[in-house]
Amino acid sequence: MLAAGIAFVAVPLASVAIGQQQAPESLLPPGFGQPAPAPVPGAPAAPTVAQPSGPVVAPPPPARIDEIGSLIAQLGDEGAPTEDPDADVDLAEREMPEAVRRDVKLVGMTRGYGEDAFGNADGRFLTTLMNRMDAPIASRWMEIALRRALLTRAGTPARVEDADWVAGRANLLLRLGEADAARALVQAVDVQDFTPALRAAAIGAALATSDPEGLCPLSDGAEKVDGRAMWPMVRAMCTSLSGETADASVFPRHNGGLRPIDIQVAEKVVGAGPISRRVIVLDWTLVDSLTDWRFGLASATGVVVPDDVLARSAPRYRAFAARAPMLPLANRLTFARTAAVLGVLSSQDLVDLYGQSLEAQGEFDSESPGGLLRTAYVGDDDAAKLAALRTLWKGDTPEATYAAQILTARAAARIAPASAAAGDIAPLIAAMLAAGLDHQAERFAAVATSATGADGDRAWAMLATGVVRGLVPVTRARVEAFVENAGTDAESGGPHRSRMLVAALAGLERLSGDDLNQVAGAVGLNLARQSGWSAAIDRAAARGEKGTVLLLAAVAMQTSDWRGVPPAEFLHLIRALRRVDLDGEARMIAAEAMARL
Repeated sequence: MLAAGIAFVAVPLASVAIGQQQAPESLLPPGFGQPAPAPVPGAPAAPTVAQPSGPVVAPPPPARIDEIGSLIAQLGDEGAPTEDPDADVDLAEREMPEAVRRDVKLVGMTRGYGEDAFGNADGRFLTTLMNRMDAPIASRWMEIALRRALLTRAGTPARVEDADWVAGRANLLLRLGEADAARALVQAVDVQDFTPALRAAAIGAALATSDPEGLCPLSDGAEKVDGRAMWPMVRAMCTSLSGETADASVFPRHNGGLRPIDIQVAEKVVGAGPISRRVIVLDWTLVDSLTDWRFGLASATGVVVPDDVLARSAPRYRAFAARAPMLPLANRLTFARTAAVLGVLSSQDLVDLYGQSLEAQGEFDSESPGGLLRTAYVGDDDAAKLAALRTLWKGDTPEATYAAQILTARAAARIAPASAAAGDIAPLIAAMLAAGLDHQAERFAAVATSATGADGDRAWAMLATGVVRGLVPVTRARVEAFVENAGTDAESGGPHRSRMLVAALAGLERLSGDDLNQVAGAVGLNLARQSGWSAAIDRAAARGEKGTVLLLAAVAMQTSDWRGVPPAEFLHLIRALRRVDLDGEARMIAAEAMARL
């Protein structure tokens, strides 16, 4: 759940003038978007000015499981720095009184997993993992735990600059869709301590939170949009937002090469300034996908990105849009469901957003989504509540169904086990565990134990992995029955589901000895599989480094589909979490696998 204390700064741009029929007029300095003039024959050539290189546009390839061993060989995953990182005193340290400087060596928003969350791990290794991690990750609960680790007020690991360590965490949060968390982390560092990496993270956080004014305190830099300088446009936006008329003479007159949409979104922000009366229409035709620039500036002016463009863009933009205050509430609801599945929004966040929509629109019709949700929570009896829940759970996709279960978690917890029909048990348990309501789910242990069929198997598997040990029977015979019912058809996902169950039970130590060996052999799970990644997470667990364990665990889940999570690595992942006293996280991740596979 997003910390309640995390605030964001947003520019009040929603009150853009609309309804004017005049053709859009460029609000940026003359020459933006126009090709440079052809050289005059015989004229001396313009001097070539060396430009500093901007940030790398294409991120490095993700750090895959089979590459961890080579990364360790190159960088190591533990050890002390070979030289004193404080040997050179920064100029800012001499100019700013120590009393007003914030400690960049201990940056974080919560106590989280403790100041030693990353222990003696090599900072270069951890930063490489963060910079190369692909997103989204398969598990909602893994994302929640990883966010907590990244926001933990922990000391900077060895062999990495303090500000670069903050930047790596903030950039990963942004790729996960955690706009407000990333912004809060960046703002915890004094601008004087920014490195190029942290500066880039600050730019990304301002755009992710739909706050172009957040760019204004930063001095001009080498960052680019589509290969062209962005700061002339930023200066024009900041001038307009401050209520002044931009002086075009201070800007370069030629900025050819920019995509039309990148100019238009900047013009849209300029046109939203307090002294502007101009309207800019955004043309999304031929726009292949979103960038931070396009999303941040468009949403800052209340523009909803077309569905087809969003569909071709990274899921994080839907998570960003879910919290964008300038966007219409109805659109934010759609985006919020995606954000909840990703782990960015909690069940309570989602319910609160629906509550705002109900209050704003008065949507109390019993057949509307808002009306159904109301009935699910405060219906006359369990029969009425269950009828509403069943309707809400009918999603077009597995992700839509899981989003509905997250939304209805606390409504599910109000249902008495005796009231539920056989087909209700599994979705009720899945809904409760999606919000971490394991004690409430425990009430269904007896019903789940006696349930039969596919729903009974799923309900038993979620409780066998998600609640405290001993409430449901975990025996070799019960696991074998689950495996037999799951079948051998790879297209149905049965074999993978069976291997993941055995891996989870082994990691949780709920099945061991000969029973474990027998069922593992039957499903084709190699319990002895070792790799550079498994060695690294085992060592981190032995050292008690919760943050390092979670970061390495997320590496094993770099996929948007649970079917892409390797069972042998899942076993090591669950076992490592338990070794560092993250039993609750281990159980919720294991139960989520059983709910979504």
